[in-house]
Amino acid sequence: MMAALAVAMAAPCAWGDVPFPGTPNSLAPLVASVAPCVVGIAVTEAPGQSTAPAKPAGAHQPPITEAAGSGFIISPDGMIVTNDHVIAGAAHITVTLDDGTRYTARLVGADDLTDIAVIKISSSSPLHPARWGDSAQMRVGDWVLAAGNPFALGNSFTLGIVSAEGRDVGDGPFTHFLQLDAPINPGNSGGPSFDMAGRVIGINSAIVSPSGGSVGVAFAIPSNSAAPVVAALIAHGAVARGWLGVSVGDAASGAAGAVINGVEPGGPADEAGLQPGDMVVSVNNQVISDAADLTRDIASTPPGGKVQLKVNSNGHLSHVQVVVGRRPAQLGE
Repeated sequence: MMAALAVAMAAPCAWGDVPFPGTPNSLAPLVASVAPCVVGIAVTEAPGQSTAPAKPAGAHQPPITEAAGSGFIISPDGMIVTNDHVIAGAAHITVTLDDGTRYTARLVGADDLTDIAVIKISSSSPLHPARWGDSAQMRVGDWVLAAGNPFALGNSFTLGIVSAEGRDVGDGPFTHFLQLDAPINPGNSGGPSFDMAGRVIGINSAIVSPSGGSVGVAFAIPSNSAAPVVAALIAHGAVARGWLGVSVGDAASGAAGAVINGVEPGGPADEAGLQPGDMVVSVNNQVISDAADLTRDIASTPPGGKVQLKVNSNGHLSHVQVVVGRRPAQLGE
């Protein structure tokens, strides 16, 4: 009995001699199917606009390459999704398809708060759009195939898993990222991450690295957050967001809610009678956890819409109805 027990206890902690269910044997068919929708993006700045040291008068000043990134085609007529930081300030945008064909792209719309942009090319040849996936269905441990143009080398593919969900990396209140361990490097920004069915479940946007290169900590904008922004950019060139006209912060006590630190004169909150020191604890009966939570809820409300805020003012709870305004450009809240 003791010998049998010893053998049993010594058994390795492993699945067995066959691959764990879901492990891909080869990604070649998947890569072949999605590669045509992945593009490289090069951005140049016109002479005279560069922040580089000035040259002597009369010296030749060719366009300067400012950035290289990635993107993916989302429609047969040439709409392409990328990151706003890839094309911000661009005077000229060049898109390179997987087959090496190059096109000049124009900007359709960009949203710096979510770091999403849409550009467009015109092609006489058929284009192969990607399909949006459902990022809410992705679980920690699910496989992802990341694609892009690292270091401007050309389209490349890497494999990893979703290593965490809902990551807040201090990059604004509008996106909770998927964390991936697929190797992503400078130049991958704006490229897609696919599930194993070839659907885009994220836009590769950032890495955390002390060296500047991949250390297996990368972040992607979830597709469920990105798709509505992309649709708004295509339709309107911009994203219309709600605005209260307040500056907010978290409660010093750590309590749930958002403390109003300042009120914009004549803004929606001012007209509703809100004051500095008030704490918003819910929006339309949905509890607010912190200041970023309030910002997201208000920003997702169409301008002109009404919200009911539950407000704690010096210990007195009341309900305040506010007509949400349109968020001015370049404002944090």
